[in-house]
Amino acid sequence: MGPDSIFLIGAILAVIAMLYSSVGHGGASGYIAVLTLSGLAPEIVRPVALSLNVVVAGLASYRFAKRGFIDWGSAIPILIASVPMAFIGGGIVLPDELYRPLHGTLLAFAATYLIWQTKRSSAAFSAATRGISRFGGMASGAGIGFVSGLSGIGGGVLLSPFFLITGWAGARQTAGIAAVFILANPLAGLAGNYVALKTLPSQMFPWMGRPGS
Repeated sequence: MGPDSIFLIGAILAVIAMLYSSVGHGGASGYIAVLTLSGLAPEIVRPVALSLNVVVAGLASYRFAKRGFIDWGSAIPILIASVPMAFIGGGIVLPDELYRPLHGTLLAFAATYLIWQTKRSSAAFSAATRGISRFGGMASGAGIGFVSGLSGIGGGVLLSPFFLITGWAGARQTAGIAAVFILANPLAGLAGNYVALKTLPSQMFPWMGRPGS
């Protein structure tokens, strides 16, 4: 891949990062779509998507924490359960014939969720919540964390609709938890991927300077 292609893909990723970060997400589903359509191999797509998520989610987490929007009492148990599973998932290298269908399914889910989210009424966003179940939050966090590491997504696009649909958390609380979830799990997944492959793709370093900038 030549310098011009790297620059063009980087510019597209920057736009995706800006749009996703505006709602507290890291943008992995968008990165994966662009990188996969660019013909990059799964061993490049996954660590690149995870690393970009770390950069964007780190900025989002800082903004949410500074404004007091993160419910740490609920977030910490979820992270304790999810981070080890993201590391395990990141260490599993799926063959291409399994990896691409997994991504296709997750991208379809992400698109459905985004459409659903835009159609929700303001009353639905401000509706009372039942509170996050400690066991349920940790169990869902562990499962989504594993998928996050395995696929390269940050997990927020799975965690957010789950909490909103179950009524466990409102939109603001969910966004705050999702931001730190999307930061911690890609870090663990990236570490697991590095342990498995003993290397990281060179393309990720120039692109990490663009998203969210």
